[in-house]
Amino acid sequence: MSTIPENLQYTAEHEWLGAGDPATFGVTDVAAEALGDIVFLELPAVGDAITAGAVCGEIESTKSVSELFSPITGTVVEVNQAAVDDPSLVNSDPYGDGWLVKASVTEAGPLLTATEYGSLTSGS
Repeated sequence: MSTIPENLQYTAEHEWLGAGDPATFGVTDVAAEALGDIVFLELPAVGDAITAGAVCGEIESTKSVSELFSPITGTVVEVNQAAVDDPSLVNSDPYGDGWLVKASVTEAGPLLTATEYGSLTSGS
């Protein structure tokens, strides 16, 4: 069963967003489980502008390639180089060591609470 931490917000595209500015985001446990073994990450570069709801990277697994959608509009201030070097961190710890991007926030996109995200994914 997937973990859905209460202290985070979520997108319908299976990204999570932490509080604060800069805000940290990554993909949910639900997404990591569905993708299977993640083998490659393509993330935006530091300084890149990202837009809420728009594609900002790719995640490749042994099953497929999926797009990474930004939950916020802002500017990338840090990428998780450890996860780029070892993408399996996203599978093993998606809400901790497997975070993907930190960005300054100018606007948040449509976000779900943990309860709402849980309801959305309960059929997963």
